[in-house]
Amino acid sequence: MTEGAEFSIEDTGGGQRLVLRGPYLVSTVGAVDSDLRALTGPFSEIDISEVTEIDTVGAWIACTLARETGAEVTGASDRAKRLLGAVEDIDDDIDVSPQRLPFAQRVFGGVGDQVFAMGRGVLYALGFFGAFIASIFSLIRHPRRFRMTALVRQFELVGVAALGIIGLMSFLIGIVIAQQGAVQLAQFGAEMLTVNLVGRITMRELGVLMTAIMVAGRSGSAFAAQLGTMKLTEEIDAMRTIGISPMEALVVPRVLAVTFMMVLLGFYSSVMAIIGGATVSGFSLGIPFGTFLLRIKEVVPLTDFYVGLIKAPVFGLIVGLTGCYQGMQVQGNSEDVGLRTTKAVVLGIFSVIVLDAFFAVFFTSIGWD
Repeated sequence: MTEGAEFSIEDTGGGQRLVLRGPYLVSTVGAVDSDLRALTGPFSEIDISEVTEIDTVGAWIACTLARETGAEVTGASDRAKRLLGAVEDIDDDIDVSPQRLPFAQRVFGGVGDQVFAMGRGVLYALGFFGAFIASIFSLIRHPRRFRMTALVRQFELVGVAALGIIGLMSFLIGIVIAQQGAVQLAQFGAEMLTVNLVGRITMRELGVLMTAIMVAGRSGSAFAAQLGTMKLTEEIDAMRTIGISPMEALVVPRVLAVTFMMVLLGFYSSVMAIIGGATVSGFSLGIPFGTFLLRIKEVVPLTDFYVGLIKAPVFGLIVGLTGCYQGMQVQGNSEDVGLRTTKAVVLGIFSVIVLDAFFAVFFTSIGWD
C-alpha cells in the first residue's frame, strides 16, 4: 500500500485516461505536483475512483487538470463530489495583487500620516513630561517614598561606570583637535593659539556635547531596554496593582541620575580633552604640559565654563526622559523593545544637537561668545 499520491496515464483506444491513486491531501500531493503541472493532455477523462483520501487541495488539482486538458472527472465519491463542486468555480487567473493607490495619493497620504503621528507623539511626550513633574512634586510632599538606593545605583551605572569610556574618548578628541588645529594654524604662524582652540572648544561645546551623545547611546538605550522589558513581562502592571507608582520608582531615579551626572561627566570630559591637547602639544609644539595648563586658565573665559555647566543638566534631562519615555511605550512583542531602544538613541542624540544649536544662538545673543 502506497503512502503518497500517484498517477498514471492509460490508453483507452479512444484517447488517454489519467488515473489518480492514493491520498490527495495537502500533505501528500507535493511529490507529484510538479509532474501533474507538466501534463498537457488531452485526456478523455480523469479517474479519481482509486483516490483513498481527498481534501480541497486534491479536489482543486483535479478540477484544474480537467479544465486545462478538457477532460471529465469520473469515479468521484460523495465527499469528492462535494469538494469538487466547492472548488470548480475557482479561477486561477484571478488578480490577487493588492490595489495600488495613485502616486499623488500615496505621497500626500504618507506625509499626512507622518504629520499626525508626529503630533500624537508630541502630545504623548508632553503628557509623559507632565507625569514626571507631578511625580517630582509628589515625592517632595512625601519624601519617604523616594528611593534613594535606586538613585545611588543609577549614579553608579550612569556616572562611575562611564568614566573609562568617556575619559578615553575625550582624551583622544583633545589630541585630534590639538594636532589638526596646530597644522592649520601653523600656516599663519599662530601655533600658540592651539591652546585657545583646545580650551574653548572643549570647555564650551565638545566636552558636554560628546558626553551627552555617549550617555544617550549608553544610558538612554539601557533605560529604554530595561523599562521595555519590564513592560512586556508585566512587571510595571504588577507595580501599579500593588500601589507602587512606576513613574516614582523607575523613571524619576533614572532621570535625576543622568541629569546630575551629566554635570560632572561634562566637566570631566572637558578636563580629559584639555589633558589630551596638552599631551600632544608637548610633543608637536614643544609647549610644556604645565605651561599649557596655565595658558588655558588665561585664555578660557569663565563664561565658557558657565555655558557648559548650564547645558549639561538640560542635555541629561532630555536624554533621560527620552530613554524612559520610549521604554514605557513598548507594547506587543520583543521586537518593539529593539525598535524603541533605537528610537531612544536617535531621538536623544537629535534633540541634544538641536538644543545645542539653540544654546549657541542664545549665548551669543546675550554676549557670552
